[in-house]
Amino acid sequence: MAPIVFVLGGARSGKSRFAEERTRALSAGQRVYVATAECLDDEMRQRVEAHRRNRGADWHTVEAPHRLAEAIAAESRGDRAVLVDCLTLWLSNRLLADADLDAEGDRLVAALAAAAGPVVLVANEVGLSIVPDNALARRFRDAAGRLNQQVAAVAGEAWFVAAGLPLRLK
Repeated sequence: MAPIVFVLGGARSGKSRFAEERTRALSAGQRVYVATAECLDDEMRQRVEAHRRNRGADWHTVEAPHRLAEAIAAESRGDRAVLVDCLTLWLSNRLLADADLDAEGDRLVAALAAAAGPVVLVANEVGLSIVPDNALARRFRDAAGRLNQQVAAVAGEAWFVAAGLPLRLK
């Protein structure tokens, strides 16, 4: 199985920057950035553009807000690394599309197991805050926790990033 690296952290923790560094370390060749965000407003478009500028021109970007397992299968090769940023946005997209989240997680894990090259995945740890006050938010928090556990179980490396400081979990 190709190296699978899981990077977990809170919002603005430095997890994406750390994941980019790990991806560069795993591949001197081409790197693929699989973006899961949907730009539904100007503020999100600005965030995405800032991420692109910060990454530089040595990344090939693939938009996959819904078909993540397929994107990993299509882009994974032994001569390049794939970075998925982020699982939490992808899960939110799938939740709002009324997808079967357990089946989606299973498809993702199967794609990771079949990956031909290194895959680095970024996710938010949403379980460290207060219990959400509504059913949809609680469903999302629970699904994110289950997905994070699934990915961490198949990853060869797992990291938690807080305040820009990576802590190796596995």
